[in-house]
Amino acid sequence: MHHLIIQCTCLLVVILFVVMLAQKIKIAYPILLVLVGLPLGFVPFLKGIEIQPDLIFVIFLPPLLYEAAWYTSWKDFWRWRRVISSFAFLIVVLTSCVIAFVSHSVIPGFTLALGFLLGGIISPPDAVSASAILKNVKVPKRFISIVEGESLLNDASSLVVFRFALAAVLTGKFALGEASLSFVLVIVMGVVIGLLVALIFYAIHRWLPTTANIDIILTFITPYVMYMAAEEFHFSGVLAVVSGGLFLSSQKHVILTYRSRLQGVNVWEAVAFVLNGFVFILIGLEFPVIIKDLGPDGLTTAVTYSLIITGVLIVSRLASTFGASVFTVFISKYITTADPNPGWKGPLLLGWAGMRGVVSLAAALSIPEHLPSGAAFPQRNMILFITFSVIIVTLVLQGLSLPLLVKLVNLPDPDLTVSPEQQRQMVRKKLSKLALQLLDDKYANHLANNNMIKALQLRLNADMELLEDWEKDCSEQRADEFYHDYRLIMDDIMAKQRDLLLTLNKKENISDSIIRHQLELLDLEEEKLRQHFEMG
Repeated sequence: MHHLIIQCTCLLVVILFVVMLAQKIKIAYPILLVLVGLPLGFVPFLKGIEIQPDLIFVIFLPPLLYEAAWYTSWKDFWRWRRVISSFAFLIVVLTSCVIAFVSHSVIPGFTLALGFLLGGIISPPDAVSASAILKNVKVPKRFISIVEGESLLNDASSLVVFRFALAAVLTGKFALGEASLSFVLVIVMGVVIGLLVALIFYAIHRWLPTTANIDIILTFITPYVMYMAAEEFHFSGVLAVVSGGLFLSSQKHVILTYRSRLQGVNVWEAVAFVLNGFVFILIGLEFPVIIKDLGPDGLTTAVTYSLIITGVLIVSRLASTFGASVFTVFISKYITTADPNPGWKGPLLLGWAGMRGVVSLAAALSIPEHLPSGAAFPQRNMILFITFSVIIVTLVLQGLSLPLLVKLVNLPDPDLTVSPEQQRQMVRKKLSKLALQLLDDKYANHLANNNMIKALQLRLNADMELLEDWEKDCSEQRADEFYHDYRLIMDDIMAKQRDLLLTLNKKENISDSIIRHQLELLDLEEEKLRQHFEMG
């Protein structure tokens, strides 16, 4: 245990430096972590660190899914529900079928059941990889919404396919009608259990006397309860976490205080960052484990089959996205769709954003080594190697080329009729106008007697004047110049204020808690500035 803690600490340090390097050279950190993990797998000190499937599915997957669901826009998710559902379910099943028949035809001794097993493993794209890559490129918001929404659901459908295919290999029996009914039941009941658990935690947050720390701890317990409750009854734990997370996210301003929300965001960002870092570097560390049983001759053959399967997988996704685009144009004649004419640019980028990740490898590693009869599980080493190769090739090839493809395609944003800055100013103006109206109508007597209320009115009026001036004679470029100067001046002022507070804190007659509170207020102000410029 002591040695394992030291190993994990060293890995964490490596992850931090790799992520900093990735930011410096502007490469998505999942790609660099996997590439760095490859040679680290041969370091004697780090041997023994392996991906345990149960560790991924039970410890890593629930919080990562919950965090993704928590920050997903329900409005965007619902708007693109048809596209997201088709990508997460229909395309995953179609991809699994294509991989099943191709692998059965190409690889000697590969049965159709094994083909579906492989298809279920490698069919779902990875959420974190695409999000990390798209973070540094300019793409329409609808594109990100579809990619993130798809990634929330595709793990569930692929793992269901995997589960039925594995059962077919282990038992030698497969009934299509029974499997289809079970497929629907697993999905529907997973959603139902997720919502039921979410309602329980909703009641706890809403009506019990929780604090910010208790709220945050509860948010960490929630996804595990959802996942394990669903899996206990052999339903989809993934969909339980996603459905429950989406519901609680929509109610966060009802069930959580402002302090819980502020602290929770920071804690969850840090935890998700560490978990994602570990799972990607563990992929690279698995390389020696995967190739050890193949041998030199087997390795050459496995590489050939892996490249064929990877090529088929990439082409299948591209064909599926373009097929979905054609179907959308056709069906738009009969029903209302969010985008009746998707064109070719969006489907091309969506098709190319199909990087695979750790869930695929964890599923492959969860294949038992022996059949119930005691015989070795057929083609297990080949499935592991193909899965590993698919992850590496899609991450490196598609991950590195996706930003360039985005620039070449230059996909316009049809939803951007009003610039983000104009939207921001419009919202601020409406908020200021509402506050001033409320002061005049409801608190007129306080304005005459309370200097603090007067100061509030003066500040709101100053904000309104600034916003109106911006609308009249400030171009976008000019506004950016104003905000740039404002940011520089505010940074300087806050830096000096911090210095003053730290100096005052050395005096014995001033409470440390007062100083700490003022420093927290400055941090909040700086966070507001940072968020403003990042959104711009």
